[in-house]
Amino acid sequence: MVTNEEKRGTTTLLQSTERAVELAEIVADARDFVAASRAENTTRVYRTGWAQFTAWCDEHGVTALPATPETVACYVADLAKVAKPATIDLRLAAISAAHRAAGHDAPTKAEAVRLVRRGVRRTLGTAQREVRPITVPDLRMMLEGLGTDPAGCRDRALLLLGFAGALRRSELVGLDVDDVTEGTDGLLVRLRRSKTDQEGAGRTVGVPFGSNPVTCPVRAWRAWLEVSGVTDGAAFRPVDRHGHIGATRLSAPAVALVLKRHAARAGLDPDEVSGHSLRAGLATSAAAAGVPERVIAEQTGHKGTAMLRRYIREGSLFRENAASAVGL
Repeated sequence: MVTNEEKRGTTTLLQSTERAVELAEIVADARDFVAASRAENTTRVYRTGWAQFTAWCDEHGVTALPATPETVACYVADLAKVAKPATIDLRLAAISAAHRAAGHDAPTKAEAVRLVRRGVRRTLGTAQREVRPITVPDLRMMLEGLGTDPAGCRDRALLLLGFAGALRRSELVGLDVDDVTEGTDGLLVRLRRSKTDQEGAGRTVGVPFGSNPVTCPVRAWRAWLEVSGVTDGAAFRPVDRHGHIGATRLSAPAVALVLKRHAARAGLDPDEVSGHSLRAGLATSAAAAGVPERVIAEQTGHKGTAMLRRYIREGSLFRENAASAVGL
């Protein structure tokens, strides 16, 4: 016969077990939220950077975690032989994140590391490789020869929507059909999440009708929907050489390949073109046309002004040029 004391003990044990299970579930949820606090691309870059650092440490017989400032300083000096300053900064960010996650102080803050990093930047410079902006004349050449078949219609819509909306390739491939609605003045493109909006607040971009039917993004969007028959889900999808449209979402690298392919066909250097070229092209072209910085920023969604002003300066090199006014 089970005594009352034994029953109470059993009840207490069960309650403790339930609390432990509940706590474990809460801990698991917390880990998921921590993982979600960083963009997927950032997490991937950190993971790759940390793996490369630990491999270097193994090769040189030093401890990766916790690493000494001297180890990190030597790693930076060695990495500078093959990597650009921007890449080195990403690796240092990965090392710092890994140490903080493990409860250690980040060795990247040490004076030895900062001095080596500063010397690398002074020696190698900090200029980043800039992609070629796809301007309107470039875009017209890239559109020439595109047919009315599924691949042609998709690529035309991809190029024109990406350019007119100043969209990143991740934003383009992330679009669903329901995210694009047509109004009296053009398309309303709802961006549910972007690089600078990781919490998913979202924003809406207006894509107006084009004055030329050949370069009108609204007409291109209509043609793609008509030929594809896509009514929901992913807006842009793979198209095979037989014209069959896939059910999956087009990948971000595929957007860059589409751009490079049509750039090469138009006589442009495909190595200078990337998925960012459409976005850069709209900002540069708008600046050349005299569009105010505030209006360009509203379209591109730039939070800061440093990168945007780089495009604006390039677009304004000859519109506002001191040498053009001195009578040469």
